[in-house]
Amino acid sequence: MYDTRRDIGWHEYLVGGCTVLMLAVTATQGAIAQGPSPGNPAAQAPAQPPPKSSSPAAEPTSQPVKSIDLPATGESEWTVWTSGRYRITPGDVIELRFPFVPELDQTLAVQPDGYVTLREVGDVRVQGRTLPQFRAAVNEAYMPFVRDPVFTAVLKEFEKPYFVAAGEVVKPGRYELRGATTLTQAIAYAGGGTQHAKLTDVVIFRPFTEDAVSVKQINVKDMFSKKDLSEDPLLRPGDTVYISKTKLGKMSPVLSKIGLGLYLNPFDAF
Repeated sequence: MYDTRRDIGWHEYLVGGCTVLMLAVTATQGAIAQGPSPGNPAAQAPAQPPPKSSSPAAEPTSQPVKSIDLPATGESEWTVWTSGRYRITPGDVIELRFPFVPELDQTLAVQPDGYVTLREVGDVRVQGRTLPQFRAAVNEAYMPFVRDPVFTAVLKEFEKPYFVAAGEVVKPGRYELRGATTLTQAIAYAGGGTQHAKLTDVVIFRPFTEDAVSVKQINVKDMFSKKDLSEDPLLRPGDTVYISKTKLGKMSPVLSKIGLGLYLNPFDAF
């Protein structure tokens, strides 16, 4: 009689062998899919970023700007003139020349309100700013219209900075302000005080707004007696140095220009 158990045993042996072989092949394929081993330098190389697109950048759209103000600097228009740089005032004339865009060439007159009108841009406030600050504002204003604007800005007409010495000084009048000038230097330029000058009560009247001036009282005699000029204030363009015959007393820190006339009218200088 034929023994079927022998055929079944042989069949189970073949099935088991095939299963082991299939598992071995699957494990080999998984190892290949994982790439090189950590010991391989190629496995440690970082992934390369995708190449950048070579398409040109989009051109900025031209949007006319009606009015532009200079960036805030934390300074007032009457900032201290320590650097000696001239600051633009109404009545100045500035010439702009664009060598590569000549249609933008223009001559600008600073208006009484401190603005100029740039072609294709609009009004820009420039009063109290240096020429480098003005160039920066023009460059920013034309960036939407001209890529990397190239231009020159030249002051063609301008008022030279000055101060006025009035009251009890030997030579009252208007003096050109050349760079940083202190109060005691200004008094010396005016010939010093007269025999009636009250040097304990020297006043600096300074432009504050269109209708008012600030008032600063200094005891110059005290500085001279101490031989200490560390508190000798710097003058600003448009300052008026006034020395009285008598003690003025404590004055208001801000005075209207009408009130100023009570002290300085008439000027002995004029």
